[in-house]
Amino acid sequence: MKILLDTHVFLWAITDSPKLSVQQRDLFLDEANEVHMSVASLWEMLIKAGLGKLPLPEPAIEYLVRQMDQNRILLLPIRIAHLAELQKLPPLHRDPFDRMLVAQAKAEKMRMLSVDVRMRDYGVEVI
Repeated sequence: MKILLDTHVFLWAITDSPKLSVQQRDLFLDEANEVHMSVASLWEMLIKAGLGKLPLPEPAIEYLVRQMDQNRILLLPIRIAHLAELQKLPPLHRDPFDRMLVAQAKAEKMRMLSVDVRMRDYGVEVI
């Protein structure tokens, strides 16, 4: 299964947070799944770290990339097909990072690991 991680799910997974559901954790750890994180999520975390809203144990990009490598997470770049999907989305969700994740999930036919149920309003399967 191809899975796109929402930013908060990535952070919960790498910190072993109890906020992550058992099902989400199992899907994240299952090596049969292809787990992706959007470059938009990295961008969002770098912004939050720079503003002091996301404390990390070391410089942000080094820490986040190492966590991706250690957890076999593939980086999903932003492609023209994603932007084409983004422009079709109705204004149901105001967060631009989440809107990009939805567009990417739709364009790539991925399921999303997220607790944001509003993403379902866009026709994306949210686990």
